[in-house]
Amino acid sequence: MSLIPGAETGALLPLERVVLVTGNYGSGKSEVAVNWVLHLAQAGLRDLAIADLDVVNPYFRCREAREPLEAAGVRVVVPVGEHFHSELPIILPEIKGLLRRPDGVAVLDVGGDDVGARVLRSFAGAFPPHEMLQVVNAFRPFTDTLAGCLRIQEEIQEASGLRVTGIVGNAHLMDDTTADDVMRGVELAAMVADHGGQRLRFVTAPRSLAGEIERRCGLAVLALDRWLVPPWKPPPQRSVGPLFKV
Repeated sequence: MSLIPGAETGALLPLERVVLVTGNYGSGKSEVAVNWVLHLAQAGLRDLAIADLDVVNPYFRCREAREPLEAAGVRVVVPVGEHFHSELPIILPEIKGLLRRPDGVAVLDVGGDDVGARVLRSFAGAFPPHEMLQVVNAFRPFTDTLAGCLRIQEEIQEASGLRVTGIVGNAHLMDDTTADDVMRGVELAAMVADHGGQRLRFVTAPRSLAGEIERRCGLAVLALDRWLVPPWKPPPQRSVGPLFKV
């Protein structure tokens, strides 16, 4: 049964109204969170919100994609004004409001590793039924093996006091990613999910490879566009308007 009236159940739809996106530093979890929420908006889901809880990485945070998210009808909960670019651990009261509301979907982009996940303890007792997804990138140091992924998972769980419920495979080598690279990541993500008794929720691929990956692995594939870039690189040149029906 779908959580959202009128929406069909599918592997890329959230299983709970609150979704926590976690992972090791550099796993690409913020890019996954942004692309996933944009996909949900394009699929017709309403009352979507994304909250930036990343107090670790000052560069790749979902707040950097605020413009395309809001253009798609997504509420973006981030510090405002002089605190927008802050690296301080600012926990907005609006986030607790997202957790308490009875409807809509809230995706929380959590900081990397156990350091970033520790912020979740600030909400002890406030979490309704939720998903906590671990984003796994097979090409990052410390998570290129099953043992490494499980170690990061254990650290995140201990720091947050919450359990990982699902795995997202996000293997990439930036602009040099090939289909074989993605498939290597699919295999590792499946091993992590199988070992922990968790769902392999979906995998990602650059948009140009998404169709091929879906044919090869038979899993739900989230096609990724590049929205988050470091400040020393120019932003991607694209038009958001035609992509979304809101």
